[in-house]
Amino acid sequence: MTAIRILGIDPGSRVTGVGVVELEGHSLRHVYSACIRAGDGDLGGRLATIYSGVSEVIQDWRPQSAAVERVFLASNPHAALILGHARGSAMLAAVNQGLPISDYSALEIKRSVVGTGSAAKEQVQHMVRVLLSMDHKPPIDAADALACAICHLHTAEGERRLQPNQRRAGG
Repeated sequence: MTAIRILGIDPGSRVTGVGVVELEGHSLRHVYSACIRAGDGDLGGRLATIYSGVSEVIQDWRPQSAAVERVFLASNPHAALILGHARGSAMLAAVNQGLPISDYSALEIKRSVVGTGSAAKEQVQHMVRVLLSMDHKPPIDAADALACAICHLHTAEGERRLQPNQRRAGG
């Protein structure tokens, strides 16, 4: 049985969470997680930090694909635009290294990991710790990235299970 390794990314212009999760059979395993801290400098420098940080994680841990949280509609359009730039830098790092990318809304991620789309960040953090049998709570941004990877694995597993049934039903 081949393990599937996924990189989850929770984009932020100052802190971007990254997490690598592996699925082997029915077992989820925490491989790596961290926060890429871009700081408060100029936007170009922060985007470069995000790009190089995500690139380094991909080189070190060799995931097969990436899952990125979608930008939410913020009440402040400028903040949403900056967040979109951070997300784009992270996605570009993955694409430049040949990774396919899937994206999920915060609602989809929370529902997949906690069971409700209205879960608080602390609930997501707790469930990530439980699902991955971690001996410590990951930082919030890293937990969100791990949750994104878990969501992708749950979604991919469900789609894979449906494919034979769809072929049977259609053919």
